[in-house]
Amino acid sequence: MDTAEKDYRQEFIKIYNENIKREGADKLLEYLTKSDFFTAPASTRFHSSFEGGLVTHSVKVYERFKKIIISEYGDNYNEVITDESIAIIALLHDVCKVDNYVLDYRNQKIDGQWVQVPYYTTNNTLPYGHGEKSVYIINGFIRLTREEAMAINWHMGAHDARAQSAGYDLKEAFTRFPVALLFHVADMETSYLDEN
Repeated sequence: MDTAEKDYRQEFIKIYNENIKREGADKLLEYLTKSDFFTAPASTRFHSSFEGGLVTHSVKVYERFKKIIISEYGDNYNEVITDESIAIIALLHDVCKVDNYVLDYRNQKIDGQWVQVPYYTTNNTLPYGHGEKSVYIINGFIRLTREEAMAINWHMGAHDARAQSAGYDLKEAFTRFPVALLFHVADMETSYLDEN
């Protein structure tokens, strides 16, 4: 289904409410609703860099992650990971991007004429990193399991600057928490195959 045909905001809320029952989940959803989560882009130019791109990306990652989990663990996947954890990890992994993007304009020459075109830039008022910032924000509302925190924290994999400087932390996270590796794959596949 094409982005124009699917209401990703409603899909996000439906998946969230059906799966995430943890104490504080209602307050977290209220926070997201009052923020720009449902209108923000997922990036400035790399993937889903359009209004509503963040929620679109989050739902698409959830769909891929669930498929990967079922493919890896079969029909008994709930013995390894719950539907609640799948939803928490996938839907919330990029809450670090809330209130982070600002629409601006720049001059661009089109057909020999200079015109103002819109683009997204950043205004990071909480410079806490990426995955670790999402973990920090989420933990302000609901208590994450260690596996959920690892999957969200390391979802950028080797693209995370910490992976270059933190020794073997990424390797250890993916070895000890295979769900974190599978989630990284889901996020990358969504970004590069579905949204690029």
